[in-house]
Order: sequence, then C-alpha cells, then structure tokens
Amino acid sequence: MLPVGLPWVGAHLRLDALAAFFLVVVNLGGATASLYGLGYGRHEEAPGRVLPFFPAFLAGMNLVVLADDAFTFLFAWEFMSLSSWALVMAHHRRPGNAAAGYLYLLMASFGTLALLLAFGLLAGAAGGYAFEGIRSAMPSTGIAGAVLALALIGAGSKAGIVPLHVWLPLAHPAAPSHVSALMSGVMTKVAVYGFVRIVFDLLGTPAWWWGALIALMGGVTAIMGVLHALMEHDLKRLLAYHTVENIGIIFIGLGLSLAFQANAMPAAAALALTAALFHVFNHCVFKSLLFFGAGAVLTATGERDMEHLGGLIHRMPLTAFAFLIGSAAISALPPFNGFVSEWLTFQAILLSPALPQWLLKFLVPAIGALLALSAALAAACFVKAFGITFLGRARTQVARDAVETDARSLAAMFVLVALCLVAGVLPGYFIDALAPVTRALAGARLPSQEGLQWLTIVPIAESRSSYNGLLLFAFIALAAGLGAEVIHRWASNATRRSAPWDCGFPDPSPVTQYTAGSFSQPIRKVFGTVVFRAREEVDVPAPGDSRAAQLRVRLRDVLWDVLYVPIGAVVTFAAGWLNKVQFMTIRGYLTLVFGALVLLLTVLAAWQ
Repeated sequence: MLPVGLPWVGAHLRLDALAAFFLVVVNLGGATASLYGLGYGRHEEAPGRVLPFFPAFLAGMNLVVLADDAFTFLFAWEFMSLSSWALVMAHHRRPGNAAAGYLYLLMASFGTLALLLAFGLLAGAAGGYAFEGIRSAMPSTGIAGAVLALALIGAGSKAGIVPLHVWLPLAHPAAPSHVSALMSGVMTKVAVYGFVRIVFDLLGTPAWWWGALIALMGGVTAIMGVLHALMEHDLKRLLAYHTVENIGIIFIGLGLSLAFQANAMPAAAALALTAALFHVFNHCVFKSLLFFGAGAVLTATGERDMEHLGGLIHRMPLTAFAFLIGSAAISALPPFNGFVSEWLTFQAILLSPALPQWLLKFLVPAIGALLALSAALAAACFVKAFGITFLGRARTQVARDAVETDARSLAAMFVLVALCLVAGVLPGYFIDALAPVTRALAGARLPSQEGLQWLTIVPIAESRSSYNGLLLFAFIALAAGLGAEVIHRWASNATRRSAPWDCGFPDPSPVTQYTAGSFSQPIRKVFGTVVFRAREEVDVPAPGDSRAAQLRVRLRDVLWDVLYVPIGAVVTFAAGWLNKVQFMTIRGYLTLVFGALVLLLTVLAAWQ
C-alpha cells in the first residue's frame, strides 16, 4: 500500500495473474508504438501536443491494471481517459477532430460515472473500497445485477460495445497513427480488463443469465462492427470499426465463460475464457500492426481515403507485406494468430448443448452463426482494404509518388508480423501461459499443451478436436514453394508477354478499376435499409448533356439516430430550461429553495 490517495485509505497496488497478463499486453503495445513513433514522429506536425501525453497515457493504463482498490482504479481510469483525450485533440484544427474529442470526453465521463456507481454498490454501507474487502462481501442478487449492468456501461463504453461504440470510429482515426494503435489495440483491452476484474473477480458466483446477456451483446457488436467497416472508405475508420468487431468476439468468449461457470462446468468455462484472453493478446498484435501500416500509408501519401490510393505495393513493398500479414491475421486465416483464438471460441460454442437452460441452448448457436458471419465479412473487408490500397494502379499522383516508410516504423511492424506468425504456429505455449489466469478466475485450466506431440493443441479431448499450426504452416510453405517451382520450371519453355485481359476496355485510366464502393455495394444492398438506412441518389444527365452521371450514397448510423439524437434533444431542452434559473429574482430563488426543502422532507418521511 502506498501512502497516497484518500485519507486513511492509501493506494493499494497488486500484481496477480490477471494483472500480469494485461501488463504484458499493455507494455507490448506500448513498446512497439514507441518504436514506431520514433520514426513516425519525424513527420508529426505538432510534436509538442503528443510527446507530453504519450508516456502519461501509458502510465495511466499500467496503473489501472495494477490498482487494488476502487479509488486508485477510478483515478487511474480517468487519468488514462484524459491523457488519451489530449492525444486525440493533438490535431484539433483538422475538420471533425474537435467534435470527435468532445464526444470521446463525454462518453468517457459517462463511463467513469457508471464505474463509480458500480464500486459504490460493491463497497456497500461499510464503505470498504479495497478489492480484498469487496471480494469478501457477497452482494445480493439485485445488487449484483445492477453492478453487472453498470460494469457493462462503464467498461463497455470504453471498449466499444454496441450501442456505446459511437465515439470510437471518430476518436481513434483522429489521433496520430501510433496513438490510434495504442487506443485501439491496448486501451480497449484495459477496458476489457476492468470488466473482467469486476465481473469475474469481485462479483462472486455468476448467474447463468449474465453469460447470455454478455454473449448476445458480443455477437451483436461483432456483426455491427464488421458491417460498418465494410461501408468505410477511410482506412483508419475501417480499422476502428474492426476494433468494435473484435471486442464483440472477446465478449462472446467472456459471456460463454460466465454461462459455463454458473452451471458448474469449469473445464468449458476455462476454454471460453482462454479463447477470450488469447484474442485480447492477438487483437493487440494485429490491430497495432494494421494501424502502423495505415500510418505509413498516411505519411507517404497524406491520404486515408482508399479511393485515392492504389498500386502502393510497388512503392511500399515492405509495408504492403506487413499489412497483408495483419489482414490475414484479423481475417482469422491460418496459420496466423487470429485463427486460433476464434477457433477456440467456436470450440466453446460447440459445448453449449450441455448447458441446461433452454434459452442458452438456442441462443449460443445463434451467436455462433453471428460469429461465423462476422469472420466471413471480415475476410471480405480486408480483401477490399488491401486490394484497393496496395494493388492495381495508382489512382492519384500522391500514390504514384509514395516512398517506403522509415526503418524504425518497419522494425515495429515486423516485430508484430513475427508475433502474428509465432502465436499462430505455436499457440500451445501461449495457452499454457494463460493457465494461471483461468485457474484463478474459472477454477480450472486447459490441459497442458506443451508436451503434446508435434505441438498440437487439444482444448478438450483428442477425439473431439485438435489443431496443429506448425504442421499447417509447413504444409502451406511446402505447397507454395513446390507450386512456384513447378510453374517456373515446367509451365512454359519461353517467356511470353502480352497485354492482360482488361474486360474489353483498353482505357488505361485508373478510374476503370474496381473501387472500395464496388466492394461494399452488395453488402449495402442486403443490409443497407435495416442497418444503415442507406439512400442512393442517381443523377443521370439528359441526352445531349455532357455532364458525368453521379451516384451519391448516404448512410446513417441507426443507433445514433434512435438512441443518441433523442438524448441530445432532451439534454438541450433541459439545459435551455435550467438556464432560466440564473435570471430569477430573489423571490423566485427563495421559492425554489423552499419547494426543494419541502420535497426532500416529504421523501424522507415516506422513506422512514
């Protein structure tokens, strides 16, 4: 305990298995972002607005993870929020960034208020704010349900759970790219830590419906995140929406783990929790890598709009390769790390028929279908992101003039490329490293994977399912090498050159290429009316008019229109009405005070 904080309370810090794992995640992301920033920072237009707050942001995230009492946790949480808000506002003069910072600060304050109320309920009348005392005080069923709801609001708003995600696709792209990587790859995981610490550690034995609620919210978050990402042309906003999707995948695993714990199935709970925590690590790795790649593209071209890019694989081959690996990993393609954690989540879903509640028997397979759909759509989205950005012909002059990024930025990216491959090829070591965490939170661990033959992972039983990333990687490498050798040696005795097939259009203009809008149009046709309220406006000139035809597409966030716009209208009305108070007369003020006193006395009398 440190002699700082509230009087006679101090600041309690504790390092257990859960905190140790999240410290690894925080500082891995922080170290690679710092290395990347050494090169990226040379192009920073306002370094004085970034450098003071970057280490403060890292310190705040570390302190949240180490906190062992409510006051220290909330202090560090708010410190993390304010320092990250300052980084979001580093480029405040750019259009939209000030509004993004304002919305972020508003949602962060709302989330902190929810966590403050949650800890107040956990502390109870005795007011014991140390986590050790909270663990020993078993809350009633009603109090536990209220704390769960408040933790979902407080931590979920910071993580990006739908419908509390609205700030994320605005704030993350507004920050400098290495800060975007920290916010998306690391800060959202600190929010997951806060949720796990409260619900899995401090609340005690869960009820089965907790798991149903959290897994359902995770499934909806995953599918909504990937659908919005598919509509985006802005590369950084696309990556931000994919953070929403991956947070949904993590919460699916957490919800399943709670459902299994409530039904005394510790092995299944350990499997689901391992899947969720492994995806926490994996998302930190490949999302940081992708934001670094997007930052390199932004530095080289000054563009985030994919429609103004193209052909960068010729100008930035190393960045293109790193971005391709990150795209494969986030699309859950083997042998990379994203596949393993999503595969483990599916293995946990396949155990759901053993759950006794009929609601869970029907709900969990439906969530599994949402997870499968989100994985397929994520792959399609990153075909679009990589293809439009790096392949084809350059669409603008800035794309033609692009040059490869600096050595430090490339070094940070290739460290994460190696981790994507190692965690996918040798996942057993990572699963075993999570065993102390799952044993502490779920009361069980997965079978030891290290000693299994050929480094195969067997999450349940060998007769049921297994996966060997090393053999799969060897097979892919061998097949690719053999195929390339056969083609180059025996496919043709002579090199023949000719113009490629161009669909009958010999026009060399890059505008004849497939666009990001072309990729998203089929998805927009299917989901546009319900999810995006899409409106297409077609302007076709009359015969003889030489104007170009135009197609305008307008998309709306339905949740913003349904939930936040009415709340904003109510707040604006209430603020306008309350503003009249400052112009009241003395008689009016006395009447207001007397009426408030009568109301409070009436409530007190009724309460007693």
